[in-house]
Amino acid sequence: MANARSDRRPLSPHLQIWRWTLPLALSITHRITGAALYLGTALLVWWLVAAAIGPDQFEIARNVFSSWLGLIILFGFSWALIQHLLGGLRHLVWDTGHGLDLPTVFASGWAVTVGAIILTILLWIIGFMAV
Repeated sequence: MANARSDRRPLSPHLQIWRWTLPLALSITHRITGAALYLGTALLVWWLVAAAIGPDQFEIARNVFSSWLGLIILFGFSWALIQHLLGGLRHLVWDTGHGLDLPTVFASGWAVTVGAIILTILLWIIGFMAV
């Protein structure tokens, strides 16, 4: 029979136990952006199907995506794509056995975070300049 002290402890560490750090936040963000990419891909498929069906359906999709809410969703999708890509490249480097020391983990984490924000903004600036 377990003693009273061990009965109150969780079976495994969970989010309430761990101290929030950049690597923990990026790990969770990587999973969330991966799920968001599924939803964004469904929207992309809807846009492509609307274009294939005809001009009336494509106009509906265009109006949805050019609305303020649609633009926010597209901006979020592009950020999620870039954030997930950079996080994946970071993991690829780790798979080679490099960059696993703590200072490099934090430096690469900040590089992924800031890089995703900067690249997303640049992508949208270039996109609006092309229109």
